Amino acid sequence: MGIFDIIGPIMVGPSSSHTAGAARIGQTARAILGEPVKKARITLYGSFAKTGKGHGTDRALAAGLMGYAPDSGTIRDALRIAEEKNVDISFSLSEEDMGHPNVAKIEAWGEKGAHGVIIGRSLGGGRIMITNIDGYDVEITGEEYTLLTRHHDKPGVVAKVCEELAKEQINISTMRLFRKGKGSEAVMIIHTDQPVPPAVAEKVKESNENITYVMALDII
Repeated sequence: MGIFDIIGPIMVGPSSSHTAGAARIGQTARAILGEPVKKARITLYGSFAKTGKGHGTDRALAAGLMGYAPDSGTIRDALRIAEEKNVDISFSLSEEDMGHPNVAKIEAWGEKGAHGVIIGRSLGGGRIMITNIDGYDVEITGEEYTLLTRHHDKPGVVAKVCEELAKEQINISTMRLFRKGKGSEAVMIIHTDQPVPPAVAEKVKESNENITYVMALDII
């Protein structure tokens, strides 16, 4: 554990959970969407909903969605910058219990037509976890190179993905599978020691007809 894991980055506001963590949730949501955000509808839960505005959570999420790092110095003016860039960001509050005090749900639309719903939680010290993408339960921290696939739950899919990564000398550190039911749609999250280039992600997608979607994330 490094000192960043203890105190997080130097941030605007009194809470790294409400600022650094929120900004990284926004950054990761943008990366998952795969293109610049043009519109976002954000729901805040728990402590985010109760005290987030005063702590800058709304501004931090907006900054992250526009691609700014937590320590970039843009958080104070993020909502103004969004307005100037014609990025439509709005917020709502919910009393629903999401099982964690610092949770945000982001429904985002991209400039090229992408759409996604991402749920993330801030764990403290700038650390986060994305727990749901488009209805699929996942666990993504943004602290490792990540390859995410959506596929039909059929034999041979996992083996084919691993084969394609091995061809490119990309080593797998951890792997997890999530599925909605036996033989139904599934999500696989693979963490790797090396980044997965877009061309390799495309090869993975084309390697098996049961793979419907592939996304590669760098460390955020």
